Amino acid sequence: MENVDPDIRQALTLPGSVYTNPQVFAAVRERVFARCWHFLGDADRVKVPGKVVPMTLLQGVLDEPIVLTRDRNDQVHCLSNVCTHRANVVCEGEGVEQLLRCRYHGRRFGLDGRFVSMPEFEGVEGFPCESDNLPRLSLERWKNFLFAALDPAFPLREQVEEMERRVGWLPLERAVYDAGRSRETVVRANWALYCDNYLEGFHIPYVHETLADAFDYSGYRTELFPRSSLQVGAATGKERVFDLPRSSPDYGQKISAYYFWLFPNTVFNFFPWGVRVNVAQPLAVDLARLTYQVYLWDPEIQAKPGDSYWTGSSDNRVLREDEVIIESQFKAIRSRLYRRGRYSVKRETGVHHFHRLLLEFLTK
Repeated sequence: MENVDPDIRQALTLPGSVYTNPQVFAAVRERVFARCWHFLGDADRVKVPGKVVPMTLLQGVLDEPIVLTRDRNDQVHCLSNVCTHRANVVCEGEGVEQLLRCRYHGRRFGLDGRFVSMPEFEGVEGFPCESDNLPRLSLERWKNFLFAALDPAFPLREQVEEMERRVGWLPLERAVYDAGRSRETVVRANWALYCDNYLEGFHIPYVHETLADAFDYSGYRTELFPRSSLQVGAATGKERVFDLPRSSPDYGQKISAYYFWLFPNTVFNFFPWGVRVNVAQPLAVDLARLTYQVYLWDPEIQAKPGDSYWTGSSDNRVLREDEVIIESQFKAIRSRLYRRGRYSVKRETGVHHFHRLLLEFLTK
C-alpha cells in the first residue's frame, strides 16, 4: 500500500494495483466491509409483527446469512440466520412466523433471537446459555431506512447527521419503494471504480451529454465530512428544484439534487420527487453488482413528461453511461505501464477523500 498525501495539491492517486490485486481485495473485505454499515432497505420490509425476511449481508464478499424480524412487541431485529446448534439456516423464506425453527434438528428461537427449545438435549450441563441465542448484528435506522454492521468501527450517526441536516425535512417516511424504476446490473470492474466515478462531477461534460445540459456545471460543488461526502447539483433553470425551508443552509439557492456518499459503497441521491439508493456490491476483484433502489414520495411530480431530468429512459441512460465508462477504465487500469495519476484540486476532492479513507481502514 502506498500513501495518498493529505494535501490534494501534492497527492498521487491510488496505484492501479489497488483495484486489481486479489490480496488487496481480501484485505478490503475484512478491514473495510466487515467494519462498516450496510444498507438493508426500508423498514416496511418487516412492517408487521411476525414478519421475517432472510437475506445475505453483502453477498459475494461478506456472505453473512442474516434475517430481519419484527417480534410480537413490535421491535425490529437483525439476527444471524445460522442455528447455534450445528449451523443450519433457521429461516428459509420470507413470511409471517411465530418462531424461527431450524429444520435440521428442530431447535427453536423467538423472533428476538432468544433460544426457546431444543429436543433430545436432556442431560446437557450448563444448557441453555447465552451462546445458544442467535447472535445479533448492530442494527440502526435513519428515517425509514435500515442499516446493519457486523463489527462497526464507528456509529451510523456519524454518516447520517449531515443528511439529516440537509434533507431531513423531506417527507422520507412516506417514500414508497418503486420496483418498476429500480434495477440492478453487474459490471466487469472493481467496485471502487464505481465510487471514484460517482464522487466527481469532472466527467459529466465528457460522458453525460443530457446530464450536463440539466446541471449548472460551474455551480456543482463537493463538501467533505469525516466518513461521507455531499455533491450539490445546482439547477440550470430546466430542472425542478427543491422548495428549501428557511432552516436549510442552502436556502435561497436553486438546487435540483443532493448526492450523499456514505463510506464505503452506498450513495443516496435526493431529488424533489424522491430518493434513489445506489449500492456498489463487490462480487470479486473484477466484478461488482450495482443496485439502484428508487423510493417515491411524490410520483405525480416525477411522472410529468419533461418536468424532471430524472425520469424514465434519461435516468437509465446516465447510469448505463457510467457503467460503460468504469468497465473501460478497469481494462485500462490493469496496464503494466500505468502507475498513479494526480487529482484535480477543483473537481476531485471527493475521490481524494475516498482514497484517504480506504487507506485509513486498510493500514490500521
